[in-house]
Amino acid sequence: MKDLLAALGLMLAIEGLCLAAFPVAWRKAMRAVLHAPETPMRIVGLVVGALGVLVVFLVRTF
Repeated sequence: MKDLLAALGLMLAIEGLCLAAFPVAWRKAMRAVLHAPETPMRIVGLVVGALGVLVVFLVRTF
């Protein structure tokens, strides 16, 4: 549970820094997401989620 909370905190910190450093690009990306079709977004979400699980697995194993 501690690792999950640490990972969530790190994710929030990275997103916050990106938002602070690149607000115009962030806004542009959010507009693109709002207009993107659902199916490709679901596929990308699943692929990114699977890659995240793989990275965690590899870090924990090696």
